[in-house]
Amino acid sequence: MSPFKEDGLVWMNGQLVPWKEAKIHIASHVIHYGSSIFEGFRAYETPKGTAIFRLQAHIRRLYNSCKIYRMEIPYSEEQFSQAVIDTVRANKMKACYIRPIVYRGYCALGVDPFPNPIDCAILVWNWGKYLGDEALEKGVDVRVSSWWRMAPNTFPALAKSGANYMNSQLIKMEALVDGYSEGIALNIRGHISEGSGENIFLVFDNKVYTPPLSSSVLPGITRDSVITLLKEMHIPVIEETIPREMLYIADEVFFTGSAAEITPIRSIDRIIIGTGKPGPVTKQLQKEFFAYINGEREDTYGWLTYI
Repeated sequence: MSPFKEDGLVWMNGQLVPWKEAKIHIASHVIHYGSSIFEGFRAYETPKGTAIFRLQAHIRRLYNSCKIYRMEIPYSEEQFSQAVIDTVRANKMKACYIRPIVYRGYCALGVDPFPNPIDCAILVWNWGKYLGDEALEKGVDVRVSSWWRMAPNTFPALAKSGANYMNSQLIKMEALVDGYSEGIALNIRGHISEGSGENIFLVFDNKVYTPPLSSSVLPGITRDSVITLLKEMHIPVIEETIPREMLYIADEVFFTGSAAEITPIRSIDRIIIGTGKPGPVTKQLQKEFFAYINGEREDTYGWLTYI
């Protein structure tokens, strides 16, 4: 069943258009060659009204990704940020998921992308818990994927491009077909990288470990937020290369992401992690994170943009 209500508005190249009229041509470059850059983040309902979580950081990453792919967005970052705000406001949503996308549009086909225009769009919809309604409370069962993340100097892992997510789809489909909620990818050296659409953290001996960006990891905005909150909680955070087997002996493991938020992992490859329930660090981190995004604590870091 589609999560889209289809009665909203989509921002396309500077104009708000009805959802069902937000269309592109079948010969658009993006359809044939995967030439898109996108972002994903959430707006939350708070006591002070609707607040977008880390809007500026997500738009900055969007522009950085486009720079890597030589895609010049025809709007300033301030204009694009305002377009996000306008789209959320126009759809009258108190909470929603936000998807800006920049793509090469309709002009010519061929590997050379330069003849095609750079088109932009922003859509919003109501998206529930990414890995299931009970995932945040009970955790999820995952597997280590047989599919690796891309090798260095092949696809740029720092860019959030549509093409990269073909790899993510292989990881996700394999996990689902085998009865798991998600997969964990390794890098080409066999070290832990990330989930199909999430960063990963391990708790071991009162320290928290997470793979470095050099392990073909997307520089997640929620990842960065979690590192900040963990330091605030006086818990050491170590970014280093992590061997696969450390997953199995960790006290706690959890995913982070704009869609997944902070999701505990209760088993990996049928091996129970810790007690098989969300551990104390994960639970405390969830408490701090959700208090922040729900506007229940002071916006210490300026992460909330109120509509």
